[in-house]
Amino acid sequence: MDNQRPSRILVVDDEPGNLFLLEGLLSEEGFEVITALNGKDAITLAKSELPDVVLLDIMMPQMDGYQTIGVIRENPSFARLPIIALTAKAMKGDREKCLDAGASDYLAKPVNTDQLLATLRNWLHR
Repeated sequence: MDNQRPSRILVVDDEPGNLFLLEGLLSEEGFEVITALNGKDAITLAKSELPDVVLLDIMMPQMDGYQTIGVIRENPSFARLPIIALTAKAMKGDREKCLDAGASDYLAKPVNTDQLLATLRNWLHR
């Protein structure tokens, strides 16, 4: 019998509808999902819940995804935590800006389900 716990994914998005959709999709795929509506909560949950991957919306009020990545990366224990940036404003240079800020990967919204799952599995199996 496999006693390995499911991979834990922290999903951060200021839009409750996006959280609901991603949580449903990821739960159906067997992931344990933790959600946060803002960067500040994401940082707190990253420390307490120790996710295996973070899916992080970039465009959020108060503390955007870039700032959130910066604070998470300040913690040495999160140096290798995969952070996948999600953004609806997919413009030229956004991918580089996300990666320069410390994101591990980047996906444009609306997120393609197959691409999202492939990206997650890629980062979880490193």
